[in-house]
Amino acid sequence: MSKNIKLRSAIVLIICIAAFVYLAPTVTSNLPDLWKQYLPTEKIHLGLDLQGGMHLVLEVDTVKAIEITLERTANDLKETLMDRRVKFRRIERTKNLTIAIDVPDSPAREAMEKIIRDYYPDLAIASSETREGASTVYLKIKEKRAQEIKKQAVEQSLETIRNRVDQFGITEPEIIPQGDDRIIVQLPGIKDTARAKNLIGKTALLEFKLVDEEHSLDDALKGNIPEGSVIVYGYNVDRENRSRVRTPYLLKEKTLLSGGDIESAKVQIGDRFGEPYVLIKFNTQGSKDFDRITAANVKKRLAIVLDGIVHSAPVIQERISGGSAQITGSFTMDEAHDLAIVLRAGALPAPVNILEERTVGPSLGQDSIDKGVWSSIIGGILVIIFMFVYYRLSGLVADLALVLNMILLLGTMAAFKATLTLPGIAGIALTIGMAVDANVLINERIREELRLGKTPRAAIEAGYAKAFLTILDTNVTTLVAALFLFGFGTGPVKGFAVTLTIGIVASMFTAVFVSRIIYDYFIWNRKIQKLSI
Repeated sequence: MSKNIKLRSAIVLIICIAAFVYLAPTVTSNLPDLWKQYLPTEKIHLGLDLQGGMHLVLEVDTVKAIEITLERTANDLKETLMDRRVKFRRIERTKNLTIAIDVPDSPAREAMEKIIRDYYPDLAIASSETREGASTVYLKIKEKRAQEIKKQAVEQSLETIRNRVDQFGITEPEIIPQGDDRIIVQLPGIKDTARAKNLIGKTALLEFKLVDEEHSLDDALKGNIPEGSVIVYGYNVDRENRSRVRTPYLLKEKTLLSGGDIESAKVQIGDRFGEPYVLIKFNTQGSKDFDRITAANVKKRLAIVLDGIVHSAPVIQERISGGSAQITGSFTMDEAHDLAIVLRAGALPAPVNILEERTVGPSLGQDSIDKGVWSSIIGGILVIIFMFVYYRLSGLVADLALVLNMILLLGTMAAFKATLTLPGIAGIALTIGMAVDANVLINERIREELRLGKTPRAAIEAGYAKAFLTILDTNVTTLVAALFLFGFGTGPVKGFAVTLTIGIVASMFTAVFVSRIIYDYFIWNRKIQKLSI
């Protein structure tokens, strides 16, 4: 039995040392250099309600996602009809989420409808008009497919925003969906709120378009825009007075290459003026397309358009086979860095609108921490006093297990990089009560056995054996409830569930395992004949 007690004590000691090691950086920042080099240095992360930061409610423009899909489908359908030599006069997306196709006669309409049935199963004929043999057919996306597009837009936006926030360097962000088209973003500890909003909300739709040099820009600005071309504005910098000049460009409407083919994006410093620019590198397919595009358009201008703004329109001097390009535009270092982040993370499938914005100040967070900590400390002290007064020295054993439980709980949170929130502090307060409840059950069972005339050794063994199933049943049912709260709850509820789950496991360990070691030590090694209980 002596060896058994030593083995169990060694296990407890190892676990306690590990908890102290992970908890130490949270308790003090004055750690030795050797510790910082080899041991954990991360503190327990604080949530938005404790640390302060930004709370955003975003709405994904799912209708715009359908418009974008229709635009792409219309362009693809135009090429398919041309390849199949089907006659048509016009194909364009309308404002009421349909594609309008003008066909000159009945054979052309039949051929067009057959192509739609064979190659475009997601499209359906919404309505049609016929005049003097010519028809205008309106196509719409089927309802089931439209719902899928909206759902995918929200899911992709969620993932894209999460990637951007992770690369921005914010620890423990909370990014969760709400309803059908909303996303909640919580950024603890954020200082530059304007920059964060710009980073999250930037669509980052990157397109490469040829400059239309065959037609007059002046005529286009007067309203005579050639078919297949568009006017897009950009900004040039006057290097003498450093002012930004709004400049129009006449571009070909067709997008030759998009940002979906980007493999990496990083900030570089220009040799000539020392200004930062973004160097982008395409993936395998993008490199092939860029090589083909530049080879076919030597001595022509290729505009780089981001979110509808022309950043540069350089002349293609020669074929570019390296699969890389530069985006310049008088960026600051922060602007270039943020642009590289959104290009690496990918473009949002649809615009997002900020519906609600709240900034939580750190003073409010500190006030919440102080009140939460003091409530837990006062509650813990009252429980410790009660247990000592009511159960005497056995109550002191329960108090020791309770203190150890708190150390293990906080140490585990630090080890798993869990976030402590205000509801999490409430979970700690609840854990204090649940942890001591197990020792109350054990002590009452031991008292009953002593009243029956059993020896202290037999009373302890019977007390633990009879109380164990009740303790297990109570804690397991609470643990199941906590796991469901974590799985289906949002940020604050999850914070409560995390501390409650860790606290339940720690209380089972301290109440049943650790306290039993103390009793066995005094019974077997010190051979006491009477229990103070």
